[in-house]
Amino acid sequence: MQVMSNGLSRLRGLRWMLGMTVIWSLLVGSALARAPSEASPLSVSQAVSIALEKNPLKKAALADTRATSAGVLEARSFLMPHITFSETATRGDDPVYVFGSKLRQQRFTTADFTLNRMNTPLPYGNFTTRFGGTWNLFDSFASWHGVRRAQDMNAAATHQLDRTSQEIVFRVVQAYYGALLAGKQVEVADRAEKTAKSIMDRSQGRFDSGVAVESDLLSAKVRLASREQELIRARNNLALALAQLNTAMGVPADSPYQPVEPAADRDLPAPALAEMEQKALVNRPDLKRIDAQQAAQQQSVSIAKSSFGPRLNAFAGWEMDNPTFVAGGGGNNWLGGVELQFDIFQGGAKRAALSRERALADKVAAMKQAASDGVRLEVRQAYYDQDSSRQQVGVARAAIAQAKESLRINQDRYDGGLITITDLLGAEEAAHRSQADYWSALYQFYVNYANLELASGTLTSQSPVVTP
Repeated sequence: MQVMSNGLSRLRGLRWMLGMTVIWSLLVGSALARAPSEASPLSVSQAVSIALEKNPLKKAALADTRATSAGVLEARSFLMPHITFSETATRGDDPVYVFGSKLRQQRFTTADFTLNRMNTPLPYGNFTTRFGGTWNLFDSFASWHGVRRAQDMNAAATHQLDRTSQEIVFRVVQAYYGALLAGKQVEVADRAEKTAKSIMDRSQGRFDSGVAVESDLLSAKVRLASREQELIRARNNLALALAQLNTAMGVPADSPYQPVEPAADRDLPAPALAEMEQKALVNRPDLKRIDAQQAAQQQSVSIAKSSFGPRLNAFAGWEMDNPTFVAGGGGNNWLGGVELQFDIFQGGAKRAALSRERALADKVAAMKQAASDGVRLEVRQAYYDQDSSRQQVGVARAAIAQAKESLRINQDRYDGGLITITDLLGAEEAAHRSQADYWSALYQFYVNYANLELASGTLTSQSPVVTP
C-alpha cells in the first residue's frame, strides 16, 4: 500500500509539472521573436568595417583628434603677430577729449586756446579708424613649449583613437560570434526538441502496448515541454544577439543583418606568453597615450619655469581721426615700440604653479607604471583564458560523439525494456548538454583569442579571428 501511495503521489506530481510547463510554453510562445526573413548576409569582416565607420564611439574619438589638432593650430598662433582693426565713433564735451580730438584731426587753431573754448568746449565728434598690432618676440620659450604640449596632446588623442578602434573591433567580434552561438543554440534546442518528441512517441507506444506505466509517458511529456521552452528561449536569445550585433556596429537594433559564416571549428595561431607581453608593452595604444600625456605634462612644467623669465613684446599702431564718418578733413598718426617685462614679485603664485605641475608630472609617471603592470596582468589573464578555451574545445568535441552513441544505445535498450525512462532521459540530457557545451566552448575560444589580441594591442580588422 505504501508503494502504491508513493506511485500515485509521483504520478500526480508529474501531471502538475506537465500542466505548468505547457501553460508556460503557451504564454512565452505568444511573445516569440524571430529573425527577419529577408536579412542581409553579413560576414565578420563586413561587420567590423561597418562598425569602424558608424560606431558612435569611433565618431567621438575622431572628434577628440580634431579638437586636439585645432589645439595645435591655436598654440602656434601665439608665435605669430596679432593685428587688430577698430572703428570708433565718439562725441562729447569733455575738455581733454575735445582738445585731443582736434589735435589728432589736425584741426586745432589758435582760437581753440581761448579760455572759454578750452574750459567749456562745445560738444565735438570724432571718428577713429585704427590698425594695431602686437608681437611676442620672446617669452622665455613658453609659447614653443605650448606648441609641443599641444602636439603631445594631439598624439595622445590619436593613440586613444587607435585604442577605441581596437575595442570596437573586439565588441563586434564578441557580438558576431555571440550571434553565431545563439543560432547554433537554436539548432541544438530544435534537435533536442525533436529527440524529446521521439522519446515521447516511444513512451506512448510502450504505454499503449501495456509495457510501460503512465508515469513514464508523463515524464517524457514533461521533458518534451521543457525542450520546447528551451527552444523558445533560444530563438528569443538569437533575436537579442542580433540586436546586440547591430548596436555594436552602430546601426539601428532592428537592421536586417544576419551572420552567414558558420561557427566552424578552425585553428588559430597559438603565440607564446612572453611574445604577447612584449607586443603589448610596445603596441598598446593606451600605453602610448600615457607616454604622450607624460611628455605633455613635462612641457607644462617647462611652461611654468618659463614664467620666471623675461618677456619681450613689440607693438605698433596707426590711426586716422576725422570729424565725420567719411574720410577726409582729418589727420592720422602712428606709434610703435618695444616692451620688456619681468615679474619681480607675485606673492609666490608662480612657484606654487611650478610645484603643482611637477606634482602632476609625478602622478602621470606613477600612472604609467601602474598601467604597464596592469597591461602585463591583462595579457596573462587573456592568454590563460584563451589556452583554457582552446583545450575545452577539444574535450567538448570528443564528448559529442560519446554522448550521441550513448543516447543511441540507451534508446535501443529502452525499446527492449532493459532500462527505465529515467536512464533514457539522462542519456538524452547528456547528449543535449554535450552539444551546448561544445558550441559555448567554441564561442569562448574565438572571443578569448580576440581578447588576447586586444590585450596585446594587435587586434585589427585584419586579425585571424576577423578574416577567417
